[in-house]
Amino acid sequence: MKVSEKLTETLNQEQELQFDEFTNGTALKLGLKLIELAKQGNKSIAVDIMKNGQRLFYHAMDGTSPDQEHWIRRKSNVVNRHFHSSFYVKLYNESKNRSYFDAYSVNPEEYAVHGGSFPLIIKNTGVIGTITVSGLSQEEDHQLIVDGLRSMLHL
Repeated sequence: MKVSEKLTETLNQEQELQFDEFTNGTALKLGLKLIELAKQGNKSIAVDIMKNGQRLFYHAMDGTSPDQEHWIRRKSNVVNRHFHSSFYVKLYNESKNRSYFDAYSVNPEEYAVHGGSFPLIIKNTGVIGTITVSGLSQEEDHQLIVDGLRSMLHL
């Protein structure tokens, strides 16, 4: 798939995967769903769900490392800055044939332009937080979130 096609697909996912409401209980259910999906695929991940600056869910499965927290923070910083998934921002800059760090003058210690963080979006409201997975390839981190959201939203 071409970068332009992946960009369109990722943008469509962001428009599709939105909640009517999102409570602390929803965060727990979503976090557990992501862990369940990882277990089904024999994968080890760390999951973080933030809403309005408050961490509602965090779990690091056996086989992960403390590095996952660093990746989660850096990937979610991209979402918080651009209100798009970190995978979308990566693809967007790739399509422009430019360095994200040069284009936005940001520190790689604070931002990671890799798939795996997705905006938590409320319909008719906007981005209110982040859903972040770390531990797999960037495409797999992103896809796991998409699969988990589709399951939660019954799509």
